[in-house]
Amino acid sequence: MCAAALGPLAGVLIGWSYWVGVWSANAIIAVTAIRYLSVFGPVLGATPAASALSAVSLIWLVTLLNVGGARAAGRFQVITTALKVLPLLAVVAILGGLMFSGRMALHNHSQGAFTGGSLTSAATLAFFALVGFEGASIVAERVRDPARNVVLATLGGLLATGLLYVIVCSGIVFALPADTVATATAPIAMFVAIFWGQGASIAVAAFAAIAAIGCLNGWVLVQGELPLGMARAGVLPRWLDRTNRRDVPVAILIASSALASVLILSTMSRSTEGLLTFMLQLTTAATIWLYIGVCAAALKLGIARPAAVIGLLFSCWVMIGAGVEAVGWSLGLMLCALPFYWLRGSARVVQPA
Repeated sequence: MCAAALGPLAGVLIGWSYWVGVWSANAIIAVTAIRYLSVFGPVLGATPAASALSAVSLIWLVTLLNVGGARAAGRFQVITTALKVLPLLAVVAILGGLMFSGRMALHNHSQGAFTGGSLTSAATLAFFALVGFEGASIVAERVRDPARNVVLATLGGLLATGLLYVIVCSGIVFALPADTVATATAPIAMFVAIFWGQGASIAVAAFAAIAAIGCLNGWVLVQGELPLGMARAGVLPRWLDRTNRRDVPVAILIASSALASVLILSTMSRSTEGLLTFMLQLTTAATIWLYIGVCAAALKLGIARPAAVIGLLFSCWVMIGAGVEAVGWSLGLMLCALPFYWLRGSARVVQPA
């Protein structure tokens, strides 16, 4: 859509920036998974360096799984998706028990004076939780009956998971003191430990780690499919569409995971919280260009213009909240697509029907 309305150059820059957002998100997910795995092996997250190296190792293990093909990665995804719901349901059960027994004590979280700047920063970090619901469309080529199943997965999944996470996150925040939540490295496991004991907490930490690894698996699949699709569309050099006998773009997968690894290792001098915050901001800044591009394309094509204007304004607001450093990195990484676009040769750009 962006390429058709705004031209192939704009399309490839937006697509490339989204790809940057995907592998930078993988860095975040890997670090999060290690935080839960460190419940079982504290050495994994004993220091920022140990956490970074463990996260990099996890990325490459999942990359090897995806090299085996979309079918193997898809089976692993189904299993981890089913298991990831269990710790969330545990939190819902605890909250329900507290409410029905009358033991639910809501903690007042003191806040400083409200400022527009703090709201902007918070909106940017919160937006990361919404990034990715459009990901099912990227792997539509691998999906049976995509016209039906991608729509159901996108809209139905967004509504179901959104409701579940609002209940879980809000419940944890209001059921516990603010300082307790702020210092938690594995908040879901900590919450369950307080009410059900350490044994249940360990089980929840295991399921949460599995959930994060499953999420990482899905995004590793996407990080290969996105450049592959652009190469097959003719906006990137055709040699980027080379795949193995299982139709897996191995070179692209390796390059993407290498970049995610570099991102983690280059920022491991920061504290764990500083590392996550920067990567969240970078991922949001890189991804938001897609939303800006789609809204601009909708305005140019005359599609849902009122909604497009609102979406464009909101996207620009979120971009401001990402900060100068993250936006600067997103722009610099986006412009890295230019040499590949110029090297595409005489390949015909495939326009969408």
